[in-house]
Amino acid sequence: MKIGAIRIHKYGPTSVLKWEKIEASDPGPNQVLIGHTAVGFNFADTYYRKGLYKVPDFPATIGIEAAGIIEATGKRVKNFKTGDRVVFGGGLGTYAEASVRHTDELVKVPRWMDDRVAAAALTKGCTVQYLFNQTHKLKKGETILFHAAAGGVGLIASQWAKSVGAKMIGTASTSEKARLALRNGCKHAIDTSSQDITKEVMRLTNGQGVDVVFDSVGHDQWTASLASVRKYGLIILFGSASGKAPPLDLWEDGAKTASYFIRAKAANYLYDANSRRKSARHLFRKIRSGEIKIKIGQTYPLKDARRAHRDAEARRTVGSTILVP
Repeated sequence: MKIGAIRIHKYGPTSVLKWEKIEASDPGPNQVLIGHTAVGFNFADTYYRKGLYKVPDFPATIGIEAAGIIEATGKRVKNFKTGDRVVFGGGLGTYAEASVRHTDELVKVPRWMDDRVAAAALTKGCTVQYLFNQTHKLKKGETILFHAAAGGVGLIASQWAKSVGAKMIGTASTSEKARLALRNGCKHAIDTSSQDITKEVMRLTNGQGVDVVFDSVGHDQWTASLASVRKYGLIILFGSASGKAPPLDLWEDGAKTASYFIRAKAANYLYDANSRRKSARHLFRKIRSGEIKIKIGQTYPLKDARRAHRDAEARRTVGSTILVP
């Protein structure tokens, strides 16, 4: 069966993203063939395109998240059947009209949830779930700094933090995005185009700094992250939207506030079927309760993935982004 897919034949700018027709493989014994109804865009997709994250081989179909309907099953598949609605994230290959996945990757989409919401929520929402429950157990009364608060992960984080009684100070690249973060649960929002992050954090915390910094930006805001944490506080690096954070000088940087540092990566928390489904169930409960609402800020045809990448890298997007096959 021929399907359309976005593939790369080398690392590079958005022009390396090519729409091509490829042959869909048949599912193996523990696999299913899924027709995609919605593909979730994640900023990590740009890392794979540029080579910050490596693909196994070229040509490669990138993308790590999608929702869809099972169209065929392998002979050993027991808990899934043709017609089931599922969502999955983590493995490459979702920038396509269909893909073959191992059943360990799959999470069933609840009847009450739309496929586009599922594709927009799973990876970003499970990221927040492990950050706030495993990397650090977020507590009522804590004050945190969370970069990129108007993005897909950030908007979920602001609502999640509010739901547990934590105070979130969010950063955003424009005044419009700062207002969006405030509307979605941020206690305070810092417009980085006109405000100094550390000065604002210190003003808002009476010179003490925050309990925890969650940094997905990396290079451009790492200095501010180090300077914004309280004594014995925690800095969590979980992304590199502006490039890798500079090497940490424990002798100098570690001595300033005696803070703790963690490099959080999804593969270390969502490492098997059980951990992924447990995280997803927690996320889905928060969505169904109304504590978290998923904002899909923009939708693009899958064929127009180049534009999605350009807009994301230019910080023109808000909330989650969906690609539609």
